[in-house]
Amino acid sequence: MDMKDKEREYIINTYGRDPVSTPLITAGEGVYVWDDAGRGYLDFLSGLAVNSLGHCHPEVVDAIQTQAAKLMHTSNLYYTEPQIRLAEQLVTHSAMDEVFFGNSGAEANEAAIKLARKYGKAHRGPDAYEIITAEQSFHGRTLAAVSATGQPKYHQGFEPRVGGFRYGIFNQLDSFAELVNEATCAIMVEPIQGEGGVYPASREFLTGLRRLCDENDLLLILDEVQCGMGRTGALFAYEHYGVVPDVLTLAKAVGGGLPLGVMGARGEATEVLTPGTHASTFGGNPVTCAAGEAVMKVLLTPGFLEHVQQVGQYFTERLSTLAQRWGKEVRGLGLMVALEIEGDGDAVARYCLENGLLLNCIGGNILRFLPPLIIGEEHVDAAMNIVSSALSAESSG
Repeated sequence: MDMKDKEREYIINTYGRDPVSTPLITAGEGVYVWDDAGRGYLDFLSGLAVNSLGHCHPEVVDAIQTQAAKLMHTSNLYYTEPQIRLAEQLVTHSAMDEVFFGNSGAEANEAAIKLARKYGKAHRGPDAYEIITAEQSFHGRTLAAVSATGQPKYHQGFEPRVGGFRYGIFNQLDSFAELVNEATCAIMVEPIQGEGGVYPASREFLTGLRRLCDENDLLLILDEVQCGMGRTGALFAYEHYGVVPDVLTLAKAVGGGLPLGVMGARGEATEVLTPGTHASTFGGNPVTCAAGEAVMKVLLTPGFLEHVQQVGQYFTERLSTLAQRWGKEVRGLGLMVALEIEGDGDAVARYCLENGLLLNCIGGNILRFLPPLIIGEEHVDAAMNIVSSALSAESSG
């Protein structure tokens, strides 16, 4: 029995992998991965924005190996050095004052939801527990996080949803303002909607939400699980907007390929969760935090984020050229970009896979690109040649 047969027998089918066309990835280095047949792929998805420094970055690998040989795990009843050092790095280079560690974006958002409810009850009254999120948002797969997600397709079959979430229209400030009432405790949005189609927030929208929260003593929660950690050319996406959140959630890229989630808070929001109110057995694991330290070191290397901005601009220009012929719109910031096309995006993604390029399609016609931040213009050119051929093949039927 080969590995794909074993997968079908032993793993619950939640991913819908096609055993014929889906590769079995066995190795990765830099911007490439290889399958069990030795075929290489240019990875412009990077594990859905996880492998931001590419695969098996030497500094991350070294940090993991060194820490794993020293201490792999101990309870959060005790102090560990990597956790404290990573927390210091994150706080020093963000607007947050303190952080909480979990294992994923969903966990980071769950922590933010709990914090917001407790804050609301303390500051606005015992019935203040509602959080306003955006239509087409995505905040995770746990029951509260998926309830916060403003996409009905993710709710189906899991009703009743966790109560306390209302949905405004992304980039329409008035639709959020209309939902604020005495039960509201927070507003939670992604600066760039990822799973919803790679839609950046407008400056007016985010600054308006900040003002709305200030006027009503609400927490502003920014979900940067996908768009944070250098993805947009700034360490955090909120820096593009001049808006500082009260709560910031991170995951994906923060662990360099290992599972690590972060919820940061500032000001009075840091005082809400007290001993016994929240915890995570594996949160802040020494090995994952050591990897996170290495990630931060690379991201903060002089010139690194400028490189992301420059290559991101070049990538956007190349995509815009394709859009003039086959597309409808190019959207994004830095190296979080999308090309919306007129045709069958799933067919284009399949063609790219067959020809050695990993990307994905969302919404049926949106090609999403989340390449490693270490790519160069030559990698962009190689990827665009494949995408161009795919679009040509799709348009000709």
